[in-house]
Amino acid sequence: MNDIVLQTRGLYKSFGALVVARDIDFSLTRGARHALIGPNGAGKTTFINLISGALTATKGEIFLGGDDITQLAEASRVKRGLARTFQINTLFSGLSVLENLYLAVSEHMGAANVMLRPAGARPDVIDRAERLLETLQLSDDAGKTVAELPYGRQRLVEIAIALALEPRVLLLDEPAAGVPSGESHILLDAIDALPRDIAILIIEHDMDVVFRFADAITVLANGAVLATGSPKEIAGNADVRTVYLGERTYA
Repeated sequence: MNDIVLQTRGLYKSFGALVVARDIDFSLTRGARHALIGPNGAGKTTFINLISGALTATKGEIFLGGDDITQLAEASRVKRGLARTFQINTLFSGLSVLENLYLAVSEHMGAANVMLRPAGARPDVIDRAERLLETLQLSDDAGKTVAELPYGRQRLVEIAIALALEPRVLLLDEPAAGVPSGESHILLDAIDALPRDIAILIIEHDMDVVFRFADAITVLANGAVLATGSPKEIAGNADVRTVYLGERTYA
């Protein structure tokens, strides 16, 4: 049985003479916890943008669940099960946490056309939103506005919204960015607890987070894949140490 849920073949992107992605072959299996690392300017966010459809590939192919999505728009990729978060959250800060989730769930469940009616008219939407809050341990914050929450918990709300799309693949672009180091474990624990049928690809600069989270790591450098392997293999790779990790030891 083929468990590959996301795959790229020869993915290439250039802006004129500037090449930002070079023939990237990559695959993500069902339930994977995969990290994407590399120095600044390596092409990590560009790669995520190509996968999500925010950028159009110059050459190459992208497959989701075996279907070619290379030419599909972002919204169409989302409907097929591809969701992402961003380095800076895009939440409605003046609305409550539950209201943010309600909007996302309504759109996904096709209930957005009744948004001018009372929320109680769609108890199924409310139930789904509340279950997502429970999954991310946000139930106690349901009535608070997003602006009232510490930044780490805002990141959890953003992940909850991504889960509202019922993704097969979840792309997390630096989820711990801006989160105080003392709170990052809360975020990581919540990500660890996500359903195991969801494949997760995470971009992260905090190597403690990466080596705790990932069961596989891909290293990008100059827009190309430098290495892919287990955390132990990547930690012991001399080329990766030279380009990115340095001499620190990772357990």
